[in-house]
Amino acid sequence: MDEFSPRARRRSALLTWQHIASLPPSLPVVYCGGFNTLKESPTGRFLLGRSREHGVVGDMRDVWPNARVRKNASIIRTYHGFKGDKQGALEFLKLILRALCLCWDRQTQDLHVDWILFRGRSLIPALCEVVNDNIDGYYPSSHYPIFAEFVPPRSVRLLELPLNQEDN
Repeated sequence: MDEFSPRARRRSALLTWQHIASLPPSLPVVYCGGFNTLKESPTGRFLLGRSREHGVVGDMRDVWPNARVRKNASIIRTYHGFKGDKQGALEFLKLILRALCLCWDRQTQDLHVDWILFRGRSLIPALCEVVNDNIDGYYPSSHYPIFAEFVPPRSVRLLELPLNQEDN
């Protein structure tokens, strides 16, 4: 989403949400990308069902706090400007102050601007990871990507056939 305009981000979220809402409720949906804003922003609050935008409320869930396993949980910020964990002292101080200003009641608080949101009972997030891979200190992006694995619900797993079962 637009990295400079909060209004453009809110509008993008609303347009995307309107499309998602038009899909059958039983259809699982995964919505991911660089949202360029925090989940506590108006855009995040709308998509996560905690505020209204033009009279509607989103109903997405965030994979990060819902995953059974979170890898690289110590990386609380996904934007790093190609610097990785080599932030300057002033940037680090700003990050700490910003983190302290966030709500204290949630154990999985983060400053991620890249998210994986999902909707649907058939999606069960098993793992979520902030991927901080680099080659000799060079990063492929100014943002760390977020990776998630979903487990099919038990009813689907029971229907799976063993791989070596032969047809009669």
